[in-house]
Amino acid sequence: MNILELFNYAFFRNAIIGSLFASIACGIIGTYVVSRRLVFISGGITHASFGGLGIGFYFSLPPIISAMIFSIFSAFGIQWLSRKQGVREDSAIAVFWSLGMAIGIVLTFLTPGYAPNLSEYLFGNILTITVSDIIALIVLSIVLVMFFVLFYHEIISVSFDTEFARTRRIPTQFIEYTMMLFIAVTIVLSIRLVGIVLLMSLITVPQMTANLLTVNYHKIISLSVLFSFIGCVLGLFLSYYLKVPSGAFIIFVLILMYFLFKGVKNLMLRTSNRAITESIKQ
Repeated sequence: MNILELFNYAFFRNAIIGSLFASIACGIIGTYVVSRRLVFISGGITHASFGGLGIGFYFSLPPIISAMIFSIFSAFGIQWLSRKQGVREDSAIAVFWSLGMAIGIVLTFLTPGYAPNLSEYLFGNILTITVSDIIALIVLSIVLVMFFVLFYHEIISVSFDTEFARTRRIPTQFIEYTMMLFIAVTIVLSIRLVGIVLLMSLITVPQMTANLLTVNYHKIISLSVLFSFIGCVLGLFLSYYLKVPSGAFIIFVLILMYFLFKGVKNLMLRTSNRAITESIKQ
C-alpha cells in the first residue's frame, strides 16, 4: 500500500489532523515549559495523570476527563505546596508524581471485570485518536493562541524573570496558575499520541531543536510546532511500514532530528572558527 492510499482510511486522517493540533498545543506549551525550566514539573503532572485514569476506570468515568481533572488538581497542588507551604519544588513534584501513580495502580487493579487496556495510555497509539479528541485539541489550540496573543509580553516576562515581572506589577500569579492549567490539559489531551511514559519528550525535544536555530521566543514556538508536526507525521508513516509502535517512533524521530540539527550546528561552528583562525594567521 502506498502513502496516498493510507489517506482513504478515516483513522489515518484523524491521526494526521490530531497530530497537527497537538503539535500546535505542545509547541506553545512546551516553549513555556522549557523557558521556565518546568520540565520536571511537566513530568510530574504527566505521571500523576495515571491516578486520574485509575479513578476513571474504577468508577466507570471517561478516563480522559478524570485524568484531566486529576492532573489539574495535581498541577495546582504542586504550585500551592512549593509556593505557599514552603515545600521544595522537587519534593512537591515527587509527592504528586508518586501519589498519582499509586492511586492509578491500586484502582486499576481493583477495577471489576476485564482489566482495562492501559497500553494506549502508557505508550500511546496515535491511530486511536477520535473525532472528539480532535475537537478538544482544536479548542485547546484556539484558546492557547488567543491567550498568548493577549498576554504575550506578560508570559515572556514571567518565563524569564518572575521577580522582575512582579516588580513591573504584572499579574504573575494569574499567569503561572493559568499556564499550569494549560500544561495539565495539554498533557492529558496529548496522551494518545505518545503515551504517559514518553509524553515529556513531546513538549521538550522540539523546543530544544528550535532553540538551536533561534533564541527568539515567538520563532521558537513556530519552529517547535513545525518540528513536532514533522516528527509526528514521519513517525506515523515509518512506524506503519516498520510495524513498530507509533508513539515510541515519533519520539525517536524527534530526538533524531535534534541530534541532526545539533551535529550540523557544531559542524558549522567548527568550520567558522577554523576560517577565523586561518584569516588571523594570514
